[in-house]
Amino acid sequence: MSSFQRTSFTLKLHPRLIFRVIVGEGVQRMELTATELPDGIWKFDLSGRLDVEGASDIDLKLTIAIAGQPTLAIIDLTDVDFLASLGIGTLVRTAKAARLRGGNMVLFNPQPNVAKVLASTRIDHVIPICYELAQALTLVRMPPPTPL
Repeated sequence: MSSFQRTSFTLKLHPRLIFRVIVGEGVQRMELTATELPDGIWKFDLSGRLDVEGASDIDLKLTIAIAGQPTLAIIDLTDVDFLASLGIGTLVRTAKAARLRGGNMVLFNPQPNVAKVLASTRIDHVIPICYELAQALTLVRMPPPTPL
């Protein structure tokens, strides 16, 4: 018998919330919550570890949510406490999917250790990083800085 069992479910918590996914039994690995803000901008709150397991848990869900139509997306990294290379791949694929559909994506409020990883991989040169929500709302409406 496995000591860890993966579970996934969807909750309708608010009229503007598309989904909330929590994975992991006993220990939360990754949580993804999407909320529509004014002007059709979507804010995706990530919580947990964006490592191999966390990235695989949300990668497809996040890409589908953003790539289905032109989407302006703010990815809130406030509660992401670890970012691995697979997590970086998830962020880059999601930004590329948004841009291919005429949308845009910005990263919002990463913790210092996550911001350091983003800077060392130069992701901050192709996906804007903001620390104020007003700045994120402005930048997500602008043309992307660099092609992915």
